[in-house]
Amino acid sequence: MQNGLLLQDRDLGTSQLESASSSARAGLLLSQQIASDMYSLLLVLVTITITVGITLFALNLTAGEKNLKYNIRTSYGVKDPQFLHVMGQLLGPPLVAGNRIVGLLNGDQIFPAMLTAVHKAQRTICFETYIYWSGQIGQEFADAFCARARAGVRVHVLLDWLGSGRIDTAILDAMKAAGVEVERYRPLRWYSLARMNHRTHRKLLVVDGEIGFTGGVGIADEWLGNAQSPQQWRDSHFRLEGPAVAQMQAAFMDNWMKTKSTVLHESEYFPQLKPAGESWAQVFKSSSREGSESARLMYLFSIASAEQSLRLANAYFVPDNLAIDALLAARRRGVDVQIIVPGKHTDEPLVRRASRGRWGRLLEAGVQVFEFQPTMYHCKVMVVDGVWTSVGSTNFDSRSFRLNDEANLNVFDREFAAREIRNFADDQDRSKQVTLAEWQRRPVREKAAEFLAGLFRSQL
Repeated sequence: MQNGLLLQDRDLGTSQLESASSSARAGLLLSQQIASDMYSLLLVLVTITITVGITLFALNLTAGEKNLKYNIRTSYGVKDPQFLHVMGQLLGPPLVAGNRIVGLLNGDQIFPAMLTAVHKAQRTICFETYIYWSGQIGQEFADAFCARARAGVRVHVLLDWLGSGRIDTAILDAMKAAGVEVERYRPLRWYSLARMNHRTHRKLLVVDGEIGFTGGVGIADEWLGNAQSPQQWRDSHFRLEGPAVAQMQAAFMDNWMKTKSTVLHESEYFPQLKPAGESWAQVFKSSSREGSESARLMYLFSIASAEQSLRLANAYFVPDNLAIDALLAARRRGVDVQIIVPGKHTDEPLVRRASRGRWGRLLEAGVQVFEFQPTMYHCKVMVVDGVWTSVGSTNFDSRSFRLNDEANLNVFDREFAAREIRNFADDQDRSKQVTLAEWQRRPVREKAAEFLAGLFRSQL
């Protein structure tokens, strides 16, 4: 009987062991299945993340629209009335008469003129810029905006989120506390990641709807002074009065409406403007959202209509194949083409390398290229045949042509063009001409670096 109990106990123990072993195997299989499922889920999540990342990267590289692929040919020059008529129709607002444009050189002239206009504002101030950094001049502008806002002036400040990344929050808070409406253009948001590479590069200041400023200057201490040292950048800005100021105000309102979702349309912003000078002028805007490539079209159309001379001063000169073909076609027509770009002092070494790698065919065709020596060269000026001038924020590169929001002031005036040609000549005197022989002799490592930089020229 006792043996029978022992057998039962052994049988029971064996059964329990087998049951425990079976449970352990089941648990192990379950753990393995869970691990496999987790790995599959992780793999799916990684795949989705990579796919989304690649998609966003690709979307940021393009403007989302078809681009110009064929060279522009014209049967008339910039002095022909047909040029002005077509330019007005292609770019948007027509050229209007009765404008006065004053050129301002470097921070010593530019900032006092802008700040004087701000301090005298009676009704409205509209300001849009890419670069706004903390520092002496950034504080001066903030103080001026605050003072006028406290005096009852309606002040609107639109800053590019990326370009103003080096501004202290204390400056923004102070402006807002004073009653300044401050907005950041395209801040980083999950729903706008596909467009985060599309920035506003416009540089606009409009006071009382009557006085406007545009050009190459940002709000940072690098622009202070008179380009007398590497720490003082060389740049040009322009003060505008007359009917074309309304077009500049409209360019500001374009991005203000898209950011703030409000329309500022009262007479304080768009007053009736009387003639202030003798210049025909036009302020046009270019935006990746519209796919119009207005900035690129303006340059290509102007180059195609050149008959005698082309003076191009540009901080970031990285021509694509179509732009190079346009410049070569101008040379074949006998046009004297001269270009000034930054030299060794540059804030974007990668851009300089990508630019230099594109000069071969231009130099062979007789295009004269000069590198500015004293400091960073940040001008954006084009003069065609001594009568047609374009100034503003647009660089001669794919980023300005296809990605950024830009705005330029075009002027049809022989006297204004003559002044800009004199400024161009003065800059040439402080520049070093790059010859074809010198360009061909550059070291292999330099050529390799230029080739690699050129791979990214669509983003430069």
